[in-house]
Amino acid sequence: METRTLGGRGPALPVVGMGTWKTFDVRGSAEEKARHELVSEALRSGAQLFDSSPMYGEAERVLGDALRERRKEAFVATKVWARADGEMEAQMVASLKFFGGAIDLYQVHNLSRVEEVLPRILDLRSTGQVGKVGATHYRPHAFGDLAKLMESGKIDAVQIPYNARDREAELRLLPLAEELGLGVLVMEPLGAGGLVQTPPPPELLPRLRHKGVETWGQVLLKWILSDPRVDVILPATARRGRPAENAKAGAPPWFDAEEREAVSAVFRSSRRASA
Repeated sequence: METRTLGGRGPALPVVGMGTWKTFDVRGSAEEKARHELVSEALRSGAQLFDSSPMYGEAERVLGDALRERRKEAFVATKVWARADGEMEAQMVASLKFFGGAIDLYQVHNLSRVEEVLPRILDLRSTGQVGKVGATHYRPHAFGDLAKLMESGKIDAVQIPYNARDREAELRLLPLAEELGLGVLVMEPLGAGGLVQTPPPPELLPRLRHKGVETWGQVLLKWILSDPRVDVILPATARRGRPAENAKAGAPPWFDAEEREAVSAVFRSSRRASA
């Protein structure tokens, strides 16, 4: 799997990581053991960056338990999702406990209470408990505010939606991240699974197999990673075998502009058909 650094700075990370939204919000020994096995599979496949949030229910705790004996092998990205007074500090205490006292990338989740949260994350970075600082948002209407924060010089990375169907990030955020040297993580690269439900024309997958893809899901992941401004994608899964499948999309050769356009055209056609 290829490695890239977040914004060209820091450790080189494999380009396919793992998200935990919905998939790691579980309780009970059987379900938690299954998630531990997924983390082990992801690490064996070369994935290194794992992303979570207090917003995801039990996900931080379950991920932390899965990494307990392998924490040094992982790059942990998590978030602060403070909506009310007192939530921020409680979340920070819990997150640091889950991940062995250190968070590699700490992000302001959906810019929630950013004026309050960001200074505290920067404080933790100054004490060595946090490595990099980031911010996230999933809605295009907030991209202007996210861009302003990027321009402030206070963060190292952003996490945004970007895929062959949803390309708003290309208008401003990706060029700005490149200009400023900021890392880019892509959330929900398969549109929470929805993108794979739009099948490609029969001739497309055979046409792309020489680029090392075997499934439509791998095509969609490689489409994102073929943009060199993206550092890491974060597909989430609860299915055994899927981390290894996803990892195969993280190696060159990458799609060229014509091949990327052919993949994007699938979703323009589906929109016209449903209009």
